[in-house]
Amino acid sequence: MNRPAAGISTREALIGQLRALLGERVSTSTAVLEQHGRGESWHPTQAPDAVCYVRDNDEVSAIVKLCAAGRTPVIAFGTGTSLEGQVQAVNGGICIDMGQMNQILEVNAEDMDCRVQAGVTRRGLNQYLRDTGLFFAVDPGADTSIGGMTATRASGTNAVRYGTMRENVLGLTVVTANGEIIRTGTRARKSAAGYDLTRLFVGSEGTLGVITEICLRLHGQSEAVSAAIVNFPDVRAAAEATIQTIQMGIPMARIELLDSAYIKAINAYSKTDYPELDTLFLEFHGTRAGVAEQVQMFDEISREFDASGFQWAEREEDRNRLWRARHDAYYAGLAVHPGSRGYVTDVCVPISRLADCITETQADIAASGLFAPIVGHVGDGNFHSTIFFDPDDAETLAQARELDKRMVRRAQQMGGTCTGEHGIGIGKLKHMRNEHGDGAVEVMQTIKAALDPLNIMNPGKVVDC
Repeated sequence: MNRPAAGISTREALIGQLRALLGERVSTSTAVLEQHGRGESWHPTQAPDAVCYVRDNDEVSAIVKLCAAGRTPVIAFGTGTSLEGQVQAVNGGICIDMGQMNQILEVNAEDMDCRVQAGVTRRGLNQYLRDTGLFFAVDPGADTSIGGMTATRASGTNAVRYGTMRENVLGLTVVTANGEIIRTGTRARKSAAGYDLTRLFVGSEGTLGVITEICLRLHGQSEAVSAAIVNFPDVRAAAEATIQTIQMGIPMARIELLDSAYIKAINAYSKTDYPELDTLFLEFHGTRAGVAEQVQMFDEISREFDASGFQWAEREEDRNRLWRARHDAYYAGLAVHPGSRGYVTDVCVPISRLADCITETQADIAASGLFAPIVGHVGDGNFHSTIFFDPDDAETLAQARELDKRMVRRAQQMGGTCTGEHGIGIGKLKHMRNEHGDGAVEVMQTIKAALDPLNIMNPGKVVDC
């Protein structure tokens, strides 16, 4: 980098070079910086020094090279929906906004795959694919960017059948910490050629490089789809029905739990009239005969656990309305106490321990006195309690953090994890050693140091350096 003029800081000189590269697509507006210094988590805003809006791989590469020369942090930004502080600029630096890298580069219908830029959103991709008979299956709820989903190894409501981003990413284009553009993986469905670099970058949260393009696995649209909600007397009954359903091998597309507190909030927010009981939201995919068989099998299992109030939805608009209510749960919780913030927890346990973990967590919540309803992707043992609190009340935030800590400890003691899908960021950094042990964390630190020796790629996240 050129030596800055007298009286001009290195950071200001860098911003000048970025403006020479991108022109008006570099912003230092206070509002823009604050918007890019937070996701949707409870963590305080930590703004970058500038935001760069990029359009192609070469621009990302040029920015990273300038930042490497100035030892300046680089933080990639998608849609800002992260929940563990992944986009916070803990040491300042340059935010690379991927929103204008939103091109669908190719769709290979016969091979059921596609390649997209990182700023393409999940809904945008599926809208593009509507007439091909294919769809992208990973659905975390929010209309997140594919790059962000890849970086956090996202999953969501469909993971029980179609897998997480780990299973649905075939290859990547990545800009490394020295600005080099590399490509990992191929369009082949399997490979034994060398280290699996694709899986290394999936879930790395921008700490090893900036993901700019993603090759994705697609799935065929089902002949028949049926959705339903089913009520249970308590969360243990709902969880036990889920466990037996999975153990019986019923190929559920989605099986989601919302407790009675969340259902009550959803009814008020989404103007629905669901019975205010612990409830499973379900979806079945397949042939008409296959879906009918799955429905019958689940019906028989659920009645063993005193299920009631079956409501079915087969028309697309009815299914969309049902799932929109499910995806509105977070905002419904915020509406219960206007001005509150959501502290979203995210534990995952082996499916056999799900009922125990949820039941113990619900008892813990009741004892705490906090408003913390539960929602979960229970088909794969993953559930969340969202703790809603007044952001000006330090005591309540401290209680929320202690509740989260107990949830994580409980899940880890049951053979589970501190995060099923939200990632580590800064929010769960403190749990890494308990989950992996010192030796494994040191291996991660070694990988980080090898690929990012200057520690400029989203520093302060995933591993402590």
